[in-house]
Amino acid sequence: MIRCLLILIVIVSVPLAAADEKGDVLDYLDRLGDENAVLAEKIWGYAELGYLETQSSALLQSRLAEAGFEVTAGVAGLPTAFVASFGEGEPVIGILAEFDALPGISQSASPIREILEGQPNGHACGHHLFGTGSMAAALAIKNWMEATKVKGTIRLYGTPAEEGGSGKVYMVRAGLFADVDTVLHWHPSNRNAANPATSLANKSARFRFRGVSSHAAAAPDRGRSALDAVEAMNYMINMMREHVPQETRIHYVITKGGEAPNVVPDLAEVYYYVRHPDAGELLRIWDRVMTVSEAAAMGTGTQVEAETMHGNHSLLPNESLALVMHKNLIRIGGYSYSEEEQAFAQTISRSFGLDESYLGMESKVLPFEMVQGKGSTDVGDVSWVVPTTGLRTATWVPGTTAHSWQAIAAGGTSIGIKGMQVAAKTLALTAMDLFRNVELINKAKKELLERRGKDFQYKALLGDREPPLDYRLP
Repeated sequence: MIRCLLILIVIVSVPLAAADEKGDVLDYLDRLGDENAVLAEKIWGYAELGYLETQSSALLQSRLAEAGFEVTAGVAGLPTAFVASFGEGEPVIGILAEFDALPGISQSASPIREILEGQPNGHACGHHLFGTGSMAAALAIKNWMEATKVKGTIRLYGTPAEEGGSGKVYMVRAGLFADVDTVLHWHPSNRNAANPATSLANKSARFRFRGVSSHAAAAPDRGRSALDAVEAMNYMINMMREHVPQETRIHYVITKGGEAPNVVPDLAEVYYYVRHPDAGELLRIWDRVMTVSEAAAMGTGTQVEAETMHGNHSLLPNESLALVMHKNLIRIGGYSYSEEEQAFAQTISRSFGLDESYLGMESKVLPFEMVQGKGSTDVGDVSWVVPTTGLRTATWVPGTTAHSWQAIAAGGTSIGIKGMQVAAKTLALTAMDLFRNVELINKAKKELLERRGKDFQYKALLGDREPPLDYRLP
């Protein structure tokens, strides 16, 4: 905490963007509010899965091109990824934009659980707001740069398939962030905070076991069950949990297990995620998981192949940048519910079994502190190559967890839009400070080098595999 306070004193002493300039940008974003709400609602309705976000990506690209951005689509071998740039020269400030939905979770914009016919997917992580809010910030910065003749480049990165597809990793691997000075991002949440944060490094794979089919009653001795291999692997991994560092997270789902009980399955598949705060420790644990899969195959007379699906580094926090963003979030503050929104929020809270003491957090900003997250994100890879910071805003009812139907519901209402506006404004004001003060960028770069160490060399945890563009297909 002492170190944080010292950094704060230094930053405050540096002149930031003028107050009247910031007021103009905030007014501009207010004028864009209705338009952005419509766009976010469209992407919420599309609810497209990772690497399949054709309409969502096209909608964002079209709006940016219309505003005068130079848009390059299909970057890094990803059909729905894009880079939109305005301006020239340094500094280069990047903003991340996500827009993929999650499978198997459907919901209307209602505080009561409602599964929609013909709509199996949903924005349970709020990426429709993420993409739209980031785009709004980029538009505001572009407008400000034109009006004030500020030099530099604002760049919006359209990043697909964050949910298990590691879209940003392929973009980092392709060198798309090599000339960027700082990167800003945000994420929907149930709180308003701009704290420096870490996350868990993550690696995943599909383990496919192949055996020999046979009649399970008449000739079981001739069969070799691939499902037995999956179950053997899961059993050994569950015993291994006692003997890994306590910060480790391991979870799996059986994606193929056979078709009929009287047929020995000749194909079965299990999909594993393994997480740990440190990438090096994660890879050591991963080697043990690979050995277990081979042992399961050997013990059941089957064959196994492992297809790495994704891999993300942990987030590398940057306090220098985070303090600038925190100050701007404090200026913006939260927001208040209307009577209709209050009633909606009360119903959502009851669905979690919570009392109303959770409500009211949408109007507050959490104090500045280092946060250790339990999830994983491909923003992590970006943060190891470029100074990066982000924020979270209350697009959901306080107490709501991500990947829930309640998150989809709030994200489809004015509650989500209000939280998105808080994010867009904070991103824009932070970018303005960075454009006006190169010293802030230099401090952030120095901190990045100190945190990652002099011997660091970036290497994608997913190796050299090609993007799994079909990973969300049946």
